[in-house]
Amino acid sequence: MRDEPARSRTTGAPGRSTFPGRLLAAVGVALPGALLGAADYLGWPHPEPSPPLAAAVFGVAIVGAAFVLSWAAEAAQVDIGAGLAIAVLAVLAVLPEYAVDLVFTYQAGRHYAEHGACGQAGGADPCSLALANMTGANRILVGLGWPLVVLVATVSAVRARRRSESAKPGRVALAPAMSADVVFLGLATLYSLTLPLRTSLTLLDAAVFVGIFAAYAWRLSKAPAEEPDLVGVAAWVGGKPTRARRGLVVGLFAVAGLVILTTAEHFAENLVRTGGLLGVDEFLLVQWVAPLASESPELIVACLFAARLKASESLGTLLSSKVNQWTLLVGTIPVVFALSAGTTDGLPLDDHQRLELLLTAAQSLFAVAILADLGLTAIGAVSLLALFGVQFTASLTLPDDANRVVIVVLSAAYALLAALQVLRHRHDVTRTVRDGLRTPFPELIRQSPGRDS
Repeated sequence: MRDEPARSRTTGAPGRSTFPGRLLAAVGVALPGALLGAADYLGWPHPEPSPPLAAAVFGVAIVGAAFVLSWAAEAAQVDIGAGLAIAVLAVLAVLPEYAVDLVFTYQAGRHYAEHGACGQAGGADPCSLALANMTGANRILVGLGWPLVVLVATVSAVRARRRSESAKPGRVALAPAMSADVVFLGLATLYSLTLPLRTSLTLLDAAVFVGIFAAYAWRLSKAPAEEPDLVGVAAWVGGKPTRARRGLVVGLFAVAGLVILTTAEHFAENLVRTGGLLGVDEFLLVQWVAPLASESPELIVACLFAARLKASESLGTLLSSKVNQWTLLVGTIPVVFALSAGTTDGLPLDDHQRLELLLTAAQSLFAVAILADLGLTAIGAVSLLALFGVQFTASLTLPDDANRVVIVVLSAAYALLAALQVLRHRHDVTRTVRDGLRTPFPELIRQSPGRDS
């Protein structure tokens, strides 16, 4: 019986044997960048594309690898428990983002070791680039990803209402069990508000952020196992007999990992070179373009789930990714910097970097406050999207001094809105904190209405 397909754990066509075209397409678009990167590492003869073309080739390869990674991570849920699945798979989902960001951090450490400082005349500050990618990824995930889920879910719910009165457009409700994600994101956010007051991101900060992630993973490990609801490529893999399924999952992880390993550094380097050639600010390219490449598969998959009226799971996935990025990713940065620089000094923070951290932390504070009642409404989503649009536009169009004023004003606006939201939902805050930290998961699962909204 152990080699029977896990049919009850997948949706769509459990017994389907046709190789999915989307998997072939993802591997196909990842292959050129992987081969080009591997040839460079191994010293083999290979074409030397221009930096813009190389950045595009390597960026597309990372996107393809991220899709493969997300499908493998979903299918792996068939064989591992829910608690371990959530903690591990959420990390795997943002692995491309980790890879790109840690490349910039490693380069910053090497530069610091050689010059004793991070500043660099005539070019981008390597330390700034490490934080640019991290802050951009976090702000895109919340400011663009969360509102997209609500928009897609609302449109889908309006259409479904013609057939069912159970769909509720305009609000995405999280399952009570997701209160743990909200609480630990809140803890990380409260600590992150101290970062703009520092002159460096230190190993002590790393210990705090990694500690919060470890507590988050431990809390999730108490969740009982649940059968995953797989679709598409993940359902095709998850529906295979045990031995074949596990072999496919390991193989897909290996393929995606090799692609990311051979392309992440080249993508980062060519993105910076592209900025220099085109006269575009390297900081902006690293802050907005690089995260879009690594985050896009996750955002697309989340929107597809929302379109299938699984908005709660969709938003929950993006929330878990935000927790990972705002704890483990931030905590890893000073560790990688220390290893590459050969010092226990922290990653230096200048005035601009501190402002970027302030804005990212303030946005996160507002996001946590919005989810105090475990729901994201259309009004909340529009607020997140509008404020993100202002900061994105200002960063592209305004001079540095004016942009810094916008950052301070937006940070204050986020903080004020968060305070109002907490005051309005103060009773929900108390319940969410209690449920997130103490209430047993079986009890939280019993509280779930058993449907998406």
